[in-house]
Amino acid sequence: MRWQGQKLESDAADALPGLAKISNLIRSVQTPEFAGVTFHEVAAKSALNRVGPGSAVPFAWTINPYRGCSHACVYCFARPSHRYLELDAGNDFDSQVIVKVNVAQALRHDLARPTWAREHVALGTNTDPYQRAEGKYRLMPGIINALAEARTPFSILTKGTLMRRDLPLLAEAAQSVEVQLAMSIAIFDDELQSTMEPGTPTTAARLATVSAAVEAGFDVAVFMMPILPFLTDSADHLDAALERIKQSGATQVSYTSLHLRPGVKEWYAAWLHRHRPDLVPRYRALYGDGAYAPKSYRRRLAETIRPLMDAHGLAKAATDEGTGSATTRAEARDADGEWRTGVAAPGVRMPEPQPALF
Repeated sequence: MRWQGQKLESDAADALPGLAKISNLIRSVQTPEFAGVTFHEVAAKSALNRVGPGSAVPFAWTINPYRGCSHACVYCFARPSHRYLELDAGNDFDSQVIVKVNVAQALRHDLARPTWAREHVALGTNTDPYQRAEGKYRLMPGIINALAEARTPFSILTKGTLMRRDLPLLAEAAQSVEVQLAMSIAIFDDELQSTMEPGTPTTAARLATVSAAVEAGFDVAVFMMPILPFLTDSADHLDAALERIKQSGATQVSYTSLHLRPGVKEWYAAWLHRHRPDLVPRYRALYGDGAYAPKSYRRRLAETIRPLMDAHGLAKAATDEGTGSATTRAEARDADGEWRTGVAAPGVRMPEPQPALF
């Protein structure tokens, strides 16, 4: 992949206005392999992000080597975070990706501080550390090494099969620190997955990565998050999905129903109007002007999926009765972004309520 000579001047007349906020911008890069995507390389001052006060998640620190994500998942909870840079939560989130090229060096500096207490660090809490760009930038090996050498336990949540590249390194790290791995797989219908998650690896490839991680000695969780009303919530779909997860060797499953905060709701509604206009009235009735499906829906979902999880022998973590969200370290945030206290993910401003869009 040719990246040299692909620099774009950040002060050009047509530059994205929000880039003026990135004082540490090194260069902006485009390459034919990622058609339509621009990577804005920055020098991070710090790698560790402290979780906001009042959050109930059982870890205090996160690392996000990327901001924005070429996975382009329609329902991604992190979309509103791009608005800080005056980028939109739709196309810009998918195509304008911030890359912290020195994140490993910054992390080593953070971990060397005398006050560092070796608290658990979570990766994958905002955007995916194993999105496609990781194949080029290779930021994760340096992060893994730095955490292991500092005896700092960590967890990774991803949709990316690039994690498979680092399994030997992760297994080595697990000899000295606690390492937890989780794979996010929301959709088990190939056609639906290709339209709702166009930049992600296939479901089969992700399940194969789970199997590889199990073979490497890890207990791997699978996140069926979010479960999409009227698309992936039928008993038949869930039963078939759980069977495939069991066959992959995963040891537990967690789930949550779809929720749609401002910035995500508009994008999801546009997808529905294009691909499933027949479902628009049903979504309007279910979500109205809110972000969450009603408790009655979530209760019915639980009554459907939990017996199936038991039947397939997939242990589940402790869950919040209202959302089904997991509360173990590796599952401290829902894969679709539900922070159960109502506190936004690090770097994400909480949005204002919005009217119904369906």
